[in-house]
Amino acid sequence: MKMRLVAALAATTVLMTGAQASAAATKTAVFAGGCFWSVEKFFEATPGVLKAVSGYSGGASANPTYENHAGHMEAVKVTYDPAKISYAQLVDRFYRNIDPTDPNGQICDKGPSYRTAIFAGSAEERAAAEAARVKYAKQLGAKITVATRNAAPFYNAEAYHQDFAKKNPGHYERYRIGCGRDRALKAVWGGR
Repeated sequence: MKMRLVAALAATTVLMTGAQASAAATKTAVFAGGCFWSVEKFFEATPGVLKAVSGYSGGASANPTYENHAGHMEAVKVTYDPAKISYAQLVDRFYRNIDPTDPNGQICDKGPSYRTAIFAGSAEERAAAEAARVKYAKQLGAKITVATRNAAPFYNAEAYHQDFAKKNPGHYERYRIGCGRDRALKAVWGGR
């Protein structure tokens, strides 16, 4: 009986240590790409991404809300497994799901809240963001307006914004079609 108890405790310790190591191995990245519903949706469908959370970043005010987030951009915090997807790959995925040439927002969502930015948390992340800027400027033959900014506090958006496309698929699809997001992205990226 004691041997079974010791074996069970040892197995539990190994499992807990593995879970802690796995949690410690995750990283986060923050991207502003227009409406956070769309950015959250495409990141959640990305292999290696564990979680995507809609929120606000880049402004000076603490605890912004949807009704009062002046200075902040709609952004998404991505938790990912760097053993499955690199930061540079996340940046590439981000670029391919926005119009990186629009200085005024994204598709039908215009204004400062909908501008695009990559919030770099390290020199390596900044280098990856800048390398992508150069690559896509050359590929598209256009000025890239995605800002590379230093990491800033991230504030979760209200609960009704989280997983919006999953919880409200009809509403999200009407938004996406009405906004013309797919058409606009096809016009930017074509067969590239």
